[in-house]
Amino acid sequence: MTKPLVVDAVTFWSRFQSPRRRWGALGRGLIIAFVVGVVAVLAAGGRGSAAEDPKSTEVLLSSGLPAWVPASPQDRERIRGELALTAQFLQAYSQAVRSAAALVAPSVVHIDAAGGEASEGAADPRRRQEESGAGVIIRIGDKLYVLTNRHVVAKASAASIKIRLVDGRVLRPQAVWSDRDTDIALLAIPAADLEPAELGDSDQVNIGDFVLAVGSPFGLRHTVTFGIISAVRRRGLQLGHAGLRVQNFLQTDAAINPGNSGGPLVNLKGQVIGINTAIASNSGGNEGIGFAIPINLAMRVAQELAQRGRVAWGYLGVNLEEQFDAEKAGQLGLERPMGALVTQVVPGSPAAGAGLQAGDVILRFADSWVEDGDHLIYLVSLAPQDKPLPILVWRGGKTVELSVQVGQRISE
Repeated sequence: MTKPLVVDAVTFWSRFQSPRRRWGALGRGLIIAFVVGVVAVLAAGGRGSAAEDPKSTEVLLSSGLPAWVPASPQDRERIRGELALTAQFLQAYSQAVRSAAALVAPSVVHIDAAGGEASEGAADPRRRQEESGAGVIIRIGDKLYVLTNRHVVAKASAASIKIRLVDGRVLRPQAVWSDRDTDIALLAIPAADLEPAELGDSDQVNIGDFVLAVGSPFGLRHTVTFGIISAVRRRGLQLGHAGLRVQNFLQTDAAINPGNSGGPLVNLKGQVIGINTAIASNSGGNEGIGFAIPINLAMRVAQELAQRGRVAWGYLGVNLEEQFDAEKAGQLGLERPMGALVTQVVPGSPAAGAGLQAGDVILRFADSWVEDGDHLIYLVSLAPQDKPLPILVWRGGKTVELSVQVGQRISE
């Protein structure tokens, strides 16, 4: 075992004189000198001009202030000038946030779905918070709707839902449709003089993008919080909403709390890029991990709900291995886990008709390489149902090309 280096100056000098240790010791000495110099420079920089100006030093010592507090009028004036330059940049940045919030504000609504005798008499205020949320006004064709989460309105009848606009007006939805697989709901509204939100392209969203979350946390309407996109394409999450089969969440650290559900996630152009849906939390409140449905997916669902009142998802007819790890991949001759491992093919399904077998690993579906089982579910769900699609599978140590036309699965 290597002994710790604890030596005195004489021992260090004797080691330095040894030819074998001379340059190693010299190198260590130079490194130590460099580190000491850097620390000294940083310490001097932290003291600012007070360390350079004898008069400032006298003022500092006599004032009793901490070293980082500007003690002299000259120091304060210098810092004031530096701050003015920094503030110009930050104010431009702040203006972008203010403008984005102002642009989307007329399109954001508060939804109170607590109606009904049982809810009106509820003693626990947290229950009422769970029965309220937010939404955003969108346009589909020549009609206006409110887009929100299914879990916000699922327990309420259309007659008991109140939609509160930013100008104080209250609307009642003419109809309510929802999709369990994505937790999206669409509310038809009668007013025509409303401002629909501008929609962005969620496929272009990436990690690090600045975003605003707008909603009604704890009933506080039109609250705006700020953060970044922390991750994209989150799938396979257990978020407490049963039946969320189609997942492709954006993750954000913008504060999301009970009551934010259904509200928009907005970029700095004021465009809606997601619908705030859930949080990962041990406390029930914001812990910096929130999830939003990408607006491209939400709008696809909304358009089908507006046209047909239901959503028809693609259907393949296979069961997949949930724990497809490196060991199982190696047994199948793959270098690493990739694609989705089929454990069962449903008789009479599109998969059976295409010739898929248990033990196949689906590597590519249509034009997309398959990351894992949750990714395959997402790809199949959104696949066109009117034409054959190519699939590439790994079978018996080699790739096999097949073709499948997915079936239709109607969401409840």
